[in-house]
Amino acid sequence: MHPASSSSSPPPERSGPMGVTLAAVVGSAMVLAAAVLFALLPGPLSEAREFRAARSCAEIGGSAVENGDCLAEWPATVVSTETGRTRKAASNWVTLDPGAGEPPFRLRMRGYGPVWEKLTPGDRVTVFTWRDKVWGLGAGELRQATTAKPGNTATAQLAVGLALLIFGAVFLRGAGWLHRRRAVRAPAARTSQVVVPMAAAFLAAGIAVTAAVTTDRLWLVLVVTAAGCAAAWTASALLVRRLGGRRTG
Repeated sequence: MHPASSSSSPPPERSGPMGVTLAAVVGSAMVLAAAVLFALLPGPLSEAREFRAARSCAEIGGSAVENGDCLAEWPATVVSTETGRTRKAASNWVTLDPGAGEPPFRLRMRGYGPVWEKLTPGDRVTVFTWRDKVWGLGAGELRQATTAKPGNTATAQLAVGLALLIFGAVFLRGAGWLHRRRAVRAPAARTSQVVVPMAAAFLAAGIAVTAAVTTDRLWLVLVVTAAGCAAAWTASALLVRRLGGRRTG
């Protein structure tokens, strides 16, 4: 037996045309999905800006109050609280009685605290509304947003869209890279040439999602995302080159 055969495993086979096609299809689907999310983004972003600019109904009057364009608040009584569980996550609900002959209604709260976890049946709370949307609930000095608060949809669409765009670009670039290597009959790809770029993609996507969730300024999210992608992919290229040098050195 040849000495080298016992100390190292045989190199992996080159990626066939099916692998190149699959990477291209997956990448294209991700980029297309991101484009659809971005196309639907102006509406939720506009609503979020209008919500942030809205003033209290107690400060203004006239048509703004009649149309619900101001921030209103009114009392209600807690009827019950419950937690619904699915395979992915838990959802927290509270049923409120607004009084004045109006029927009780349910709200889905965002997160566990600080208001929802302290509520018990019979508690008096403050309901915050804007354009017929209950966006928050208050108990004393505490406030907690509901899932209907304007801006939640925009944040989710932006975060998911950026993550899909980043991974889609990586898959498309990988498809082109594999196609070029097949054309020139290059040696089989090293593990680091695949693992390191994917790790960089996860890092870049994580930075983008964190920026989208942390701030509501679109320009800042895009700047942070671009900087994160540039840093992650530069470090990825340098690391792949360094690992390749060690292997051939």
